[in-house]
Amino acid sequence: MTSHEWFIEQRQAFVIRALERDEEQAFHEHLSGCAECREATTALEHDLAWLPLGASPIAPRPGFNRSVVDAALGRRSAERRWFAPLALAASLLLALGSLWWARHTVSREAERFAIRQAELGSALASVQDTLSILRRAGTVRHANITMGEYQGGMVILADNQSHRWNVVVYGLPAPHDGQVCQFWFITDRGMVKGLAVPTSVGAATVLTLAMPPGNYQVKGAALTMEASASAAPAPQGKELAHLML
Repeated sequence: MTSHEWFIEQRQAFVIRALERDEEQAFHEHLSGCAECREATTALEHDLAWLPLGASPIAPRPGFNRSVVDAALGRRSAERRWFAPLALAASLLLALGSLWWARHTVSREAERFAIRQAELGSALASVQDTLSILRRAGTVRHANITMGEYQGGMVILADNQSHRWNVVVYGLPAPHDGQVCQFWFITDRGMVKGLAVPTSVGAATVLTLAMPPGNYQVKGAALTMEASASAAPAPQGKELAHLML
């Protein structure tokens, strides 16, 4: 097809404004130098002059005229030829994203479950250990403790087989700021510092304690109220309880 044949084929499209903007501009430039096309388009415009019926033309959106003509002729534009593959690719990306999100969520929940399971297993083992000492306790000692208006106490349940104790402290208020409730082992070589005991009225504190390291002969236990900053190896504060086995 020669260039002039294209202009001949597009005469009617030019008259009914079905050309794209750049094609219409090219047709206008062609008309300035082609008498044959000018006469043909003038005749077409005369024949179709009744169509607008006096209404002002409205410029269509870019590409609309071409899409109408292509649809009428059964042609597919380049955009339509690319639409299906692009839509398929977008659907595939969406599916892959959903799969990644699902796997990430399942993996995260599985990790949380494993952590929680380990925590529960550790708590269960601790309870079982405490109960085993209670069942085998060969020595039980109790001391009443009075702190102002509060009445509490300390109980020691000693397992003579494993040489471990369950110590229960109850009914005592929380220490004032700068103080700590301190547990001590009474041994044949003096007092050995144990753990600080958190206390709270209405809640009992249960400790499972092994004997202090070293060649000590443990004879009993004591509970004192010490300054929290104190690093003294022996009691310096008020004694709350004193128990001998």
